[in-house]
Amino acid sequence: MSYLGNAKSVQALTVYEVWRDRFLRDRLRPAVAIAIFFAFTITVYFLGERFFAGQEFKSVYLYTSAAVELGLLTCFVLQKTSIGHRYPGLLFLGFSWSLTVVVQLGLAVAQAGELPIFTWSLAFLIQATLMPVRWRLHLISQLGVLFCHVGINLVLNLSFAKYTPFKLTGLYLYLFWFCLICDLSVYWYECLQRKEFSTRRELESAYQQLEVAEAKYRSIFENAGEGIFQSTPDGRYITANPALARIYGCDSPEEVTAKFTDIERQLYVDPNRRNEFLRAIEESGTVSDFESKIYRSDGSIVWISEKARAVRDSTGSLLYYEGLIEDITQRKQAQESLRLFIHALSHDLRNPVAGMLMVLKNWQNKTGESIAIPRSVLERMIQGSEQQLRLINSLLEVHAGELRGLVLHCERVDLRAIVEAAATDLEPLMNEGQATFKNLVPDDLPAVNADYTQLWRVFSNLIANALKHNLPGLNLTVSAKVIHAEKSIFNQNAAKHKSEQLPIPPEQFPIPHSSSSMIRCTVEDDGVGILPEQCEHLFDLYVRGDRSRHSVGLGLGLYLCRQIIGAHGGEIGVISSPGAGAIFWFTLPLAENSR
Repeated sequence: MSYLGNAKSVQALTVYEVWRDRFLRDRLRPAVAIAIFFAFTITVYFLGERFFAGQEFKSVYLYTSAAVELGLLTCFVLQKTSIGHRYPGLLFLGFSWSLTVVVQLGLAVAQAGELPIFTWSLAFLIQATLMPVRWRLHLISQLGVLFCHVGINLVLNLSFAKYTPFKLTGLYLYLFWFCLICDLSVYWYECLQRKEFSTRRELESAYQQLEVAEAKYRSIFENAGEGIFQSTPDGRYITANPALARIYGCDSPEEVTAKFTDIERQLYVDPNRRNEFLRAIEESGTVSDFESKIYRSDGSIVWISEKARAVRDSTGSLLYYEGLIEDITQRKQAQESLRLFIHALSHDLRNPVAGMLMVLKNWQNKTGESIAIPRSVLERMIQGSEQQLRLINSLLEVHAGELRGLVLHCERVDLRAIVEAAATDLEPLMNEGQATFKNLVPDDLPAVNADYTQLWRVFSNLIANALKHNLPGLNLTVSAKVIHAEKSIFNQNAAKHKSEQLPIPPEQFPIPHSSSSMIRCTVEDDGVGILPEQCEHLFDLYVRGDRSRHSVGLGLGLYLCRQIIGAHGGEIGVISSPGAGAIFWFTLPLAENSR
C-alpha cells in the first residue's frame, strides 16, 4: 500500500510541476512586457537627461539602460521558442538579472559607488507579484545579484564613500528583509497552491470514481435481467428499470412511472395482494418470493415474484419500498406442464399395467396348478411390457440428456443407408398402414459428420410419427440435398402455397442461419396436416398434437429429435397446414472433406 501511495504522490507531484511550469511561462509574458516598457521609459529618461544635463551626464547610464532593454527583448523572443518552453526557469533568471545584474555591471563600469536598491527592490517585487512560484528561483536570482555585487567590489576595488557604515548596514539590512519577505510570500503562496492543487486533484479523482461507480451501478440498473423498482406507500412507482418495463409490457421505464399510479387496482389481478404485500413487509421489513398474477400494459396476465424491503429515514419514518421483480410465468407454465405430464404419464403407464393385471387376475382365478395361456394373450402381455419399457427408457433418456447433454459418437455416415435401415425396421408398421414409402436420398450425396445411431432414431421417429398419426394409405417421401445460406428463405410463391393449403416445395424451405453449407433432409407426407399453432410447440417436451391424443406415448419423440439435431449443430422444423400434409425438415453439417 505504501508503494502505491508513493507512486500516486509522485504522479501528483509530476502533474503539479507541469502545471507550475505552465503557470510560470504564462506569467513571464506579462512580466517581460511590463519590464520592457519600464526599461523603455528609463531609456527615454536618460536620453532626455543627456540633452539637458550636458557634460554632467554619464553616457554609461544610457548604455546600461539599452543593455537592460536588449536583455529583456531577448527573453521576450526566447519565450516563444522551444527553449523557452522547455526551460522557463532560465528565462526567469534572464528576466531578473536583466533588471539587476546588468544594472550593477553598468554602475561598475561608470565607477559609481552606488547601490541600486530601488532597481533591485522593484525587480524582486515584480517577480514575487507576477510569478509567485518556484521560490528557489527567486532565491537564486537574489543571491546572484549579491555575488555579482561582492565580486565587482572585490575586482574593481569599488568603495561606497557616499554611504556611512551605519547607513550601508541599514541598506543591506533593508535588502535582506525585503528579499526574505518576497521569498516567504512566494514560498507560502506556492505551498497554498500545491495544497489546493492536490485537493482539487483528489476532488476530481473522487468525482471520477463517483462517476465510474455511478456508471457501473447505472449499467447494472439498466441491464439487469430482473425488474428493479422503488414505489411509494400509496402505490405509485418512483423509479423503474428497463427490465421492469419489459415485464409490464411498457416501452420505457418512464411509461411505468407515468402509467402505474395505483398499483393495487392497476397492477394486481387480485387487488387484495397489495394489502397482503404491505402487511407482510410491515411485519418483517422485507418480503421475499411474493408471487402474484398481474396485468401487463396490453391487458395480458403474467406471473411475477417480488422481493422488496421498506426504506426508512433516521427517525424510522417510511420513505418508500424498493426491490426486485421477476417474471415467473414460464416457471408457472412449466409447473403446470409438469402436472399435463404427470397426468399423461399416469394414463399412459396405467393402461398397459391395468390390462396386464386384469389378464393375470383372470388367469389366477382359474383352477389347477398349471394354466395354459393363449398365444394372443401372451403377445398382449409382451406388447404391454415393451410399451412400458419404451416409456420408461424415454423418460430416463430425456432426464439424462437434460443433466449431461447428449453424447454423440460422430463419424462419416451415408444418409441413404440410414434411411434404408430405418425404413426396413418400420416395414411391418408401413404394411399395416398400407403406406407407400420412397427413399429419394441421392446415392452421390456428400457424407455427413454424425452419430449413426442417433440419426437412425431421428428418421425412425419422424417416419413412425407420420404413420401413427395419419389414416391408412399414406404416401411418405424422404429426400436430402446440399443447401447454401445465400438462397432466399422463401420464394415469391411460398405465400401462394400456404394460402392454397398446399405443401411448400422443398426448394422453398427455410434456410438455417447457423451455417453456410449444410445438408437438409425432409420427411414429407400427404396426410391430414397440422394446425399452425401446434407447429410452434410440436418439438417441446411432453407436447402431443390433437391427432395423438388417443395414441400411447408421452410426446418425447420429436423433443428427442430436436435434441439430437441440435447436438449435431443443425436445426429442425415443420411446415404444415390442415389438409395439406406435413414436411419435417432438419439440417446437418457436411463432413470436413466433403465441402
